[in-house]
Amino acid sequence: MGLKQEPGMLEQPPAKASWLARASNRFRKGGKLQPFRLLRQDIHNLRLRYVSDWTVFNQLVVASAVYVFFTNILPGITFANDLFVLTGESWGTIEVVFSTGLCGLIFSLFSAQPLTILGVTGPFSVLAENMYKLCTENFHVPFLPVMAWSLIHSAWMHYLLAIFNAHDSTMQYVTNFSADIFSLLNSVIYFHKASLELKRNHDNVPFDAFLYSIIGAFGTCLLAIFLSTALDWKPLFGRIIRMGLAEYAAAISIIFFIGVPYMGELANLEHERLSIQKTFRPTSPNRDTFFVKFWEVPLEWVFISIIPGAIITVLFYFDHEISSIICTVERYGVRKPGGYAWDIVLLGTTTALCGILGIPPANGLLPQAPLHSESLRHWVEVDADDSDSDSPLTTHSSPSPSSSPSSTTLSSPNITTTTPPKQKKLIPRVHEQRYSPFLQSALILCFISPPFQHLLGFTPTSVLAGLFMYMGYQSLSVNPILPRFFELLSPPSELPPLPNQEVSRWAVHGYTLTQIVLTGIIFWVTLTVAAPGFPVIIIILVPVRLWIMNRIWGRETLRFVDGWACRPGKPEDSEEEKAARREGEGVLEGGRDAGDGGVSESERAGDGDVDVDVERGLARTSSGVKNGGGVREKQS
Repeated sequence: MGLKQEPGMLEQPPAKASWLARASNRFRKGGKLQPFRLLRQDIHNLRLRYVSDWTVFNQLVVASAVYVFFTNILPGITFANDLFVLTGESWGTIEVVFSTGLCGLIFSLFSAQPLTILGVTGPFSVLAENMYKLCTENFHVPFLPVMAWSLIHSAWMHYLLAIFNAHDSTMQYVTNFSADIFSLLNSVIYFHKASLELKRNHDNVPFDAFLYSIIGAFGTCLLAIFLSTALDWKPLFGRIIRMGLAEYAAAISIIFFIGVPYMGELANLEHERLSIQKTFRPTSPNRDTFFVKFWEVPLEWVFISIIPGAIITVLFYFDHEISSIICTVERYGVRKPGGYAWDIVLLGTTTALCGILGIPPANGLLPQAPLHSESLRHWVEVDADDSDSDSPLTTHSSPSPSSSPSSTTLSSPNITTTTPPKQKKLIPRVHEQRYSPFLQSALILCFISPPFQHLLGFTPTSVLAGLFMYMGYQSLSVNPILPRFFELLSPPSELPPLPNQEVSRWAVHGYTLTQIVLTGIIFWVTLTVAAPGFPVIIIILVPVRLWIMNRIWGRETLRFVDGWACRPGKPEDSEEEKAARREGEGVLEGGRDAGDGGVSESERAGDGDVDVDVERGLARTSSGVKNGGGVREKQS
């Protein structure tokens, strides 16, 4: 009676209620964890873009399909040879080719982002090796049924990630800082794989054959690089021949150096060639069909398999999402909406399917996914004031010969002012379609048949080493870290001016060195037993970039070198800039034709008749302008 309540005693229940309210709001309509929010949006986007994905077909699409076919199947067979040894002959060439073709075909038909290329990856090979050892040496349980249950568990975990919008809580905060490191890492990995192939040749063949393997490897890479510059050979050959040489450079080089070892005295050397299967049946002698009786395991292993299933989920989720992000970054000018959540559902489905079939699962590949986008990139000339284009690269005027933009004539008592011609600019675009992933996947699937398997057996492993080098070169040549590294080696007087005085040259160099050092650390991790977890390290870099690096580098410096990887803008944008961008996006969305899946008229025109020199001549530059009959590059 008469006891007074302290004010603090009245505050605790509302605080608790407020916490519960905040938590529940996340699951309500519009909240980050609202079930199926991103899935509904992705399915809507898929319906809008699907028809237009089948309306673009040209020679660049065919060339891209051929290029991606070689860069996908040949490295895949290398992983198959590793898996054959690491999994006790449970998996081999036929399983890897079957998985790559089947999963790629499913994604080319049903995914929301068909630019992403799928295949069996190195980190999963390491994980499969560890699982095989645990199953056979420690627990004495069959490997394939345990793997099947792990992949089935991984499927429903993928579904949960998509249902509760995991992309918004993770990948939305990825910046180019992490994406560029991941891209550089893959370049280093492919150069490293080339050296491993040459080392394997050194161990397995006589010295004279090894010397030729060095010539074959570097010859494959250098010939492909040389032919890829064919568009600059004017006036040599005709335009059609130059275009064909440039677009099929890798394929021509590979086929040429597959044939060279059969010429003259080279045919007497003991060349090491890809090991293949000549029958359509599982590699393991204990299996007759592509089906795993996954129920024939002890009951406890059905639940224990949840643990490796969770590891596979983390690996596949981050690997696939980062692959999708890197192949749609700003430099490719991708315009159609994607669908990360829907693709994760599709990835979970193909993962479970592979487990039941007894084949290794496929997921997003690096650098094949961004190389696919690179091979489809072309340049479109648009008006400089086109609101539906990317930020301008370089603009130029094209005044008529008889007048200047500011000239006037007194042809009558009235003064007539000539209308200045519109300024033009070149913007990058990618042919966003489904034909190239469909064709390359269908071609790969053909190679599960014995006659095509026999053809693969003619390929020397030295050609594979050369292809690895060429893929590393292709990936490295478009990485923004490379030009900034060259700036480190250049005298300040030779460098272009910075955008403003608040951007420090030394800070930019420090940022670049940080990316290179972190790439080296992550590459070292990929050589250890912790290799399957390296995508997690990439994700750890996201909070490091957002919460730590902004205390080391200035705001303007970070705005100069970095930006969001999968959405417009930069982390350091002011509130006014964010509001202006949201307003501009709203106007842009309102002006688009919904029937084209958000594809503007200027983009649709860009997918049609594009001047060949503009289309391919700037494939390796960051900016450029059309000048007369050719292209003038501007160094950034």
